[in-house]
Amino acid sequence: MLAGRLHVTGRALRMESVPVPEPGRGQVRIRVAAAGVCLSDVHLIDGTLTPLHLPGDVVTLGHEVAGVIDALGEGVEGWQPGQRVLLQAGERDRRGTALTRGVDYDGGWAEYALAREDTVVLIPDALPFEHACIIPDAVSTPWAAVTDTARVRPAEAVGVWGVGGLGAHAVQLLLLVGAAPVVAVDPLPAARDRALMLGADVALNPKDVGFRDAVLELTNARGLDVAFDFAGVTPVREQALTVLGPRGRLVLTGIASQQVTIPSDSRFNYLGQAVLGHYGSEAEHVAQLVSLAARGRLDLTASVSDVLPLTDAAEAVRRVHDKEGDPIRLILRP
Repeated sequence: MLAGRLHVTGRALRMESVPVPEPGRGQVRIRVAAAGVCLSDVHLIDGTLTPLHLPGDVVTLGHEVAGVIDALGEGVEGWQPGQRVLLQAGERDRRGTALTRGVDYDGGWAEYALAREDTVVLIPDALPFEHACIIPDAVSTPWAAVTDTARVRPAEAVGVWGVGGLGAHAVQLLLLVGAAPVVAVDPLPAARDRALMLGADVALNPKDVGFRDAVLELTNARGLDVAFDFAGVTPVREQALTVLGPRGRLVLTGIASQQVTIPSDSRFNYLGQAVLGHYGSEAEHVAQLVSLAARGRLDLTASVSDVLPLTDAAEAVRRVHDKEGDPIRLILRP
């Protein structure tokens, strides 16, 4: 079968022919129908990220995967060939270590992929594979950040910095939980237009001189209850802290690998503010989103910027890296 394989030492993505994998005990094999291209895939290729638990030097990329069950390994119960499923973005080993699909073990940029049976999630016939595949990261990461880490409540004022693959979904999800106003912040005009299309109450340019005044006016001078950094850059954190209100929470979802500085501990302490770290999601978040999508509460049509054949994986990576067309998600189809 064809697979997009990352050779870690040389940071080279190669389309290679490899044997179709056989499911072991407790595993299922799926015929991949759709696989998302995430910015973290790009960072694995360019060297910004490095697998921590990969046993060798080569891995098939792709942690956003959906398809059809093709074969069952020994001991698998409750699953049948032909069922439509998505795969969780990772699993935990016996020691509780979190392992990421397409990073620490082979992922879904391939014609077939293996998954432990407890990481398989049934999806309804009405949910397109292109939508389903991105739920385990692009959608579930902001959903977990909104509902669990930040615990956003109805009518809270929320800012979303970075309206890309994660932030665009955050705007939609904040509307679901009743946040108001939802303030999108992005320097790119196309991203701001997209935020408004997705339902943001207002979209601001962080470079505007009157940015802080605009946020305070929107929040009746109180400031934001929650500020999400989905961009993963230091200037976002610095700016967000200037418009955070009493008991406001700054949630770091984007990863900058940089120092976080609080300019004034007295103001920070007096207002009872908090900086919260966030990473990924849990299995229940994916199940919740599948249910919401199945019931028509969540429409991911606008999330699919383009669908490319698996053979064009390198081109998809280039487009994400260059932000060509300002994509939310590009999808690979074997």
